[in-house]
Amino acid sequence: NQDAYMRALERSELVFGIGPAGTGKTFLAVAHAAMLLERGMVERIVLSRPAVEAGERLGFLPGDMKEKVDPYLRPLYDALYEMMPADKVERAIAAEVIEIAPLAFMRGRTLAHSAVILDEAQNTTPMQMKMFLTRLGENSRMIVTGDPTQIDLPQN
Repeated sequence: NQDAYMRALERSELVFGIGPAGTGKTFLAVAHAAMLLERGMVERIVLSRPAVEAGERLGFLPGDMKEKVDPYLRPLYDALYEMMPADKVERAIAAEVIEIAPLAFMRGRTLAHSAVILDEAQNTTPMQMKMFLTRLGENSRMIVTGDPTQIDLPQN
């Protein structure tokens, strides 16, 4: 339930939000991260998702990395825009206070003083999840959300 989820977000440095679509997992994670940033408890928000498509293949996407990963991160942006005015979100992204970090490029990083959200975690492999969980640095919070009934990974 959402109350238990919010209590966990307030108390723990690592929280897994698991549940069906529409239960507020992503929205509440982003709201909590925005609150931590606003209160100065973290210096930045890092948003990540695996680049896995639901059902259809998008193929080659033109543009820089941000343009390529933006479609996958749209639900995280939507939640951010509900928390803050759009111009404030855009300024925070430009200043790298809000960072969009594709899961594939997280290896080797230590994310300190950050609120880190991994959305759609059901679409990670065990190796990707291990790699992600070992990114947690000093004075950081990590929120992992997912719905095990919506796995879009290819079947082997």
